[in-house]
Amino acid sequence: MKKLLFIVNPKAGRTRSLAPMFNVMARFSEAGYIIKLVVTEKSGDARRAAAQLGEQFDLVVCAGGDGTLNETLNGLMKLENRPPVGYIPHGSTNDFATSLEIPDDPVVAAAAISCGRTRPLDLGRHNQRHFAYVASFGAFTRASYSATQAAKNALGHLAYIFEGLNSLDTLRPYRCRIEADGEVFEGEFIFGGICNSTSLGGLVKLDSKLVNMDDGKFELLLLRMPKTPADLTNLIASLTKMEYNEPNVIFRHVEHVVVTTEDDLPWSLDGEHAASEPRVEIDCIHHAFEIAY
Repeated sequence: MKKLLFIVNPKAGRTRSLAPMFNVMARFSEAGYIIKLVVTEKSGDARRAAAQLGEQFDLVVCAGGDGTLNETLNGLMKLENRPPVGYIPHGSTNDFATSLEIPDDPVVAAAAISCGRTRPLDLGRHNQRHFAYVASFGAFTRASYSATQAAKNALGHLAYIFEGLNSLDTLRPYRCRIEADGEVFEGEFIFGGICNSTSLGGLVKLDSKLVNMDDGKFELLLLRMPKTPADLTNLIASLTKMEYNEPNVIFRHVEHVVVTTEDDLPWSLDGEHAASEPRVEIDCIHHAFEIAY
């Protein structure tokens, strides 16, 4: 019999019931898995469960939002022998699931995971922490982790927007030096993202034709501080159309990024807070894990 570790975050989700998780477990059982259920109670539980128990199982599946996935992957990266990972999206944004076209219906997602198909995916490393799909700073970044869980559950993407409007300092420019695969960009930026996704917080979309989640490279998106209202209008239009030739938009495919700054520059890793540091190194770990979906 195959063994499955099922990590469930009961607090994630936009007013969703956990009732479908019983059907998910039934689907895994029908596929021949013996299931160990871990229900998280606080931050860090998913990471600890994955690190302490992961090697004992043939498959690890987490159900929750992108933060739950982030914790699970950070736990598994501590293991020498990592089992494949399945993801049941049950959060308020689910950017990672959107990029991979993982079904929104938990039972349908479980059925796909049970089929045994896997593919390798890249993973990001931000100094000593890992991220599944995005490390970002600047506009709306602090909102992604400071909005309450209740607000996220009730409002979804709108919670980030409302929180951002209530914290105008998140829209201020940050002076940085960014080294990316030999290129250097300096100046004031209102947003920076190193990502492996087509959706960032439900607010910024990247052209899916330009994003490959297993090619050993991430997408670097930098937005310079607009100097005039016209510049801001052009920048917004560029992002909306997913066209990146506007002067205040920098878009690259990169393997290694170094960000240095003297500003207080808080980061968001898959929507989870990472403290400001004067120097941050970000690497793409090629084919770091296998995802079942």
